[in-house]
Amino acid sequence: MHIPDGFLSPETCAASYAVAIPFVYYSFKKVLDEEHLARLGVLSALAFVVMMINIPIPGGTSGHALGTSLLAILFGPWKAVASLSVVLALQAIIFGDGGITTYGANLIVMGIIPAFVGYWAWQITRKWGKFSYFLSGYVSLVFSSLTASLILGLQALIFRHGALPLYFPYGLKVTVPAMLVPTLLFFAPLEGILNLAVLSYIKKDEKGS
Repeated sequence: MHIPDGFLSPETCAASYAVAIPFVYYSFKKVLDEEHLARLGVLSALAFVVMMINIPIPGGTSGHALGTSLLAILFGPWKAVASLSVVLALQAIIFGDGGITTYGANLIVMGIIPAFVGYWAWQITRKWGKFSYFLSGYVSLVFSSLTASLILGLQALIFRHGALPLYFPYGLKVTVPAMLVPTLLFFAPLEGILNLAVLSYIKKDEKGS
């Protein structure tokens, strides 16, 4: 899911930063007033670990869950964005997972989109009980994967030198099915199960206390 340096045009990187920076700025204004920073920190660490665990699937590729919608349900989408902005920065700088030039795009794909989509999906379906936890995770990862596939696929369409693509070489006909099929079958259910397990445990613990 992480987009490495060199896969996106400078124009795409600049545009993604322009979109992401206002979200980061406003999200940190929200976090500064948060009374439960310790809990947010613990779950941010969980999201960090979850994203570092790549699971191989048939076809020679791999993927991972995000944990973004989980944070959004517990703390709201703005605080989830703040958390993921730190997580993705650490992964890019320390582990080389993702990139510096593509940080804005990665934050959009793995932070902003799944935070708000997952939160809204949960809000709309919360009357369905625990199934809303699963659905929130599932839908958030599908939209995250779709966004990544569109960003990558458009590179080959827009940025070309004659017949040759300058950056990511595969168009939408390749990127959309290549990313969505494994997401729909493997990784979105995994995200949903993660939400269901963690949120059910937390809500049960809150009722017990």
